[in-house]
Amino acid sequence: MTPEIALTPTTVADGEDLATLRVHAMQQSLERIGRFDPVRARERFLSGFDPAQTFVIEADGQRVGFVVLRRDPQGLHLDHLYLHPSAQNRGIGGTVLARLCRQADEEGASIRLGALKQSDSNRFYQRHGFELTHEGEFDLYYLRRPGGR
Repeated sequence: MTPEIALTPTTVADGEDLATLRVHAMQQSLERIGRFDPVRARERFLSGFDPAQTFVIEADGQRVGFVVLRRDPQGLHLDHLYLHPSAQNRGIGGTVLARLCRQADEEGASIRLGALKQSDSNRFYQRHGFELTHEGEFDLYYLRRPGGR
């Protein structure tokens, strides 16, 4: 059974905890491609952390992840969607992503995102209607048009 999911606003004080969560969530994927550096992963997140665009994901009242959805001239950019490994494969990410897609559809906006090559997240995004548009050295880039699945 999928737990009750809530998205709650963040504050500057949440930055360190979210950076730690990001390191845990990405460790396996980064190790797979030989690029795991926990210090770099933390610094990269904290350098762009904006509490106004970041929401904690709670499942049954427990903090299990976070999402960052940024607005830009091309629509919406899903910059981060991370779940702690203990919360993965429970339908939480799919529930959150479905909410974001409904929001985008209501606004008539596309959602863009990048995902690390060889990450399980690529299949996840494709299952939710995101189409591969191009690839870079380490990432694959996707687009979901309004009204997508």
